[in-house]
Formats: sequence, C-alpha cells, structure tokens
Amino acid sequence: MRIKYTISVIFIVALVIIEKENNIISKVSDKLSPKLTPLTPLLLLSASLLTAAQHNVSTDVSSHRHVNHPLENSTRSNQRSASPASAAGGRKHILLLATTRTGSSFVGEFFNQQGSNMFYLFEPLWHVERMLTVETGGTNATVAGPAYRDVLRQLFLCDFSLLESFIEPPPEDHVTAALFRRESSQSLCEDPVCTPFVRKAFERYRCRVRRCGPLNLTLASRSCMRKEHRAIKSVRVRQLETLRPLAEDPRLDMKFIQLVRDPRAVLASRMVAFSSKYDVWKRWAVDGDLPVDEDEVRKLKGNCDNIRMSAEVGLKQPPWLRGRYMLVRYEDIARFPMRKAAEMYDFIGIPFTAKVEEWILKNTQASKEVSGVYSTQKNSSEQVEKWRFSIPFKLVQLVQKVCGPTMTLFGYKFAMNRDMLTDKSVSLLEEKTFL
Repeated sequence: MRIKYTISVIFIVALVIIEKENNIISKVSDKLSPKLTPLTPLLLLSASLLTAAQHNVSTDVSSHRHVNHPLENSTRSNQRSASPASAAGGRKHILLLATTRTGSSFVGEFFNQQGSNMFYLFEPLWHVERMLTVETGGTNATVAGPAYRDVLRQLFLCDFSLLESFIEPPPEDHVTAALFRRESSQSLCEDPVCTPFVRKAFERYRCRVRRCGPLNLTLASRSCMRKEHRAIKSVRVRQLETLRPLAEDPRLDMKFIQLVRDPRAVLASRMVAFSSKYDVWKRWAVDGDLPVDEDEVRKLKGNCDNIRMSAEVGLKQPPWLRGRYMLVRYEDIARFPMRKAAEMYDFIGIPFTAKVEEWILKNTQASKEVSGVYSTQKNSSEQVEKWRFSIPFKLVQLVQKVCGPTMTLFGYKFAMNRDMLTDKSVSLLEEKTFL
C-alpha cells in the first residue's frame, strides 16, 4: 500500500509539471523542432523518481548523484535503526527560513562568518524560482515546493548537479559565472574554490575581497564535503511542512531556524527597497480610502498566513520536528544580537566561535558588559523602530487588519492611533519566549 501511495504521489507531481510543459509547448509553432526547455530538469527528475519508486531502488548514501525521492524516506522511517543525527556523523545541516526584508542576510552572516568548518550558501533557490517564474508566468506552489525541497536536499549533500539544471546560462563543464550572489558565501570565495582570475570573463556576482575565476561547482562540492557543517539561507520556501522529508532523511541532521519580523516593518522596508513593485502601496499612502479587495492586499494576507502557518507547525513540535525548529524575531536580534546568536548556536549544537562574536560586535555596535552579558547600544535598538516614523498610519491599520493573527502569534502589539505609533516610549513588541 505504501509503495502504491508513493508512486501515485510522484505521478501526480509529474502530471502537474508535464501539464505546464505542454501548455508552454502548445504555444510554439509545430514547425519548430523540439528542444529542451528549462522545465526539462523537473520532468527528468520526476521521471527518474517514478522509475526508482517502481523498482524499489535503495538509496546509496555514498552517492551524491542519486536522487532519492523524499517520500521514500518517509515511508521507511519506522524501519530505521539509526537516527539522522548518528547517520550524519555529527554534521549539522542548518536552514535559515525567512521572507524578504526580515534581516535574513544579516542573520545568515552568523553562519557565514563561522569559519573554516561551515559551508554557507546564500539564496541558491533564486535560480529555481526564476526559471519557474519565467516559464510559467508565476511560481506555482505545487511545482515550486517539491523543486525547492529536492534542490535543498542535494545541496546539503554537497551535490550541485540539480541546481545546475536551473542556472541560466547553463554551466559548461560545471563552471558558471552566473551563480546568484556568489560573493555572499565565503566558502565560494576561498581556496581552493577561488580559481585563478580569467580576463574578459564577466561575473556579475564576483568575489569582492579577492579576484577569482568563474565558479567551478565541482570544486565547490569538494569544499562542501570537507566542511564540518552546512548552512543555507532562503526566503523562498513558503511552508515548513514541505521540508519534512529533509528532517526524516537519515543522511541529514536538520535544524530549521525561522526568522520573522513585524509585518508593518516589512511592508515599510519593501516600499523602499522594491519601490517599483510597491507603486500601488505608495499611491494608497497618499490617496484616500484603501480598497481592501485589491490583489496586493490579498498577496499581503497570503504572505502573513504562510508565515504564521509554518510557525504554528514548528511551535507545535510534531515528532518529525522535535528539537529541530527554532523561531527567532528580528527585533530580538536587533536588541540582543550576541545573546540571540549564542542561543542559535546552542540550539544547533555547535560552538559559538570568537570569529562570529567579533563580526557581530563590529556590525551591530554591540558592547560586552563587565558581567559578561551581551547587549546592543541604544542606537541599534532605535534602528529597528525607524519604520514607525516612515509609514502612514492608515497603512499600519490595513496591515493590522489582514495580518492580525500573525502579529498576535509573534507578539507584535497593535498601534491604536497615530500618537501611539510614533511614541517612542510605547513599545509595540511584547516580551515573549518561543520554545
């Protein structure tokens, strides 16, 4: 029964992808010769997974090129004698989950700065989202969720082959000059991954601290395998539940850290950072009444609901997530960066290095008190409150209306009027502990 269920689920996913592929092909003239499209990697992946399930192929842990379907791990979870922690040999796999403008790049540096024992990747799923969006006109959760999950699994196993399928232009001999934000990963800019500089080879996201040639993904894979721990930062995964197979994979010892931020502050930041995409919101800020049935409002509500639902799953600590999930508010990190970083490392179960501590001290202006307790200086705390003076109260009211349940769960207090919003003596943050 379980094998049949696994096959049927894989078949459904394959049909969804094939349907989208057919929709694209149908728009092309019959006179054109067939060619591979960017969705081909997903089609091939689904086909290989279906074949593996039908033949009950076992997973070769030592082979990083074999793609094992997530449900295969799940259906055999009760038969395992070894826990993921023991099978992973003490290696930790950390996934920092967030949304845009929540401070995830800053928090990701807590792991990027760890040193020679950490392999860190910055937003590798950008390539997956970009290809799916270009080909289908939007990111379909039914297709994107499994794709994100399987790419993450392979990356945590130091296999870049599936990610390569989504990089445009396609890498040649596993060498690419197009990896998104390569410079944000120290591991991709250090020896031996940093190959000799090649003249006239344009790399948009080139290493900043040194001159390197285009990224050799084979060398990156080898570097990853030599590192003791692996961390990935992503703002693209919508639902924590879709990552359950990673938590149940015996080769991985997964730790999920979900970073959240006050949705009012997120909107204020996005209106500045992504100005052209938030023209409607900027117009509402100036105009009169706000139409609550607009697509942009529904999108805001959908984002808040997704974040809340993922957090609710994590905070309930189901058996597959027990000891693997941590919720952190950006506001708490801004106020107590050293303390929160130490808590994250304690949760993960690896030492909090002096190198990370030094980076935090330098980049948050935090000061070390005589008692040994870390805190931030006053100006750092003020930085996180700036949104209260840059966003109109009517937009605040709108966010509170559509994101109320999310704000309540995370301990963000409602501003009842304009004076309360801009009164520095009134905190809009409830002191709250998330276990």
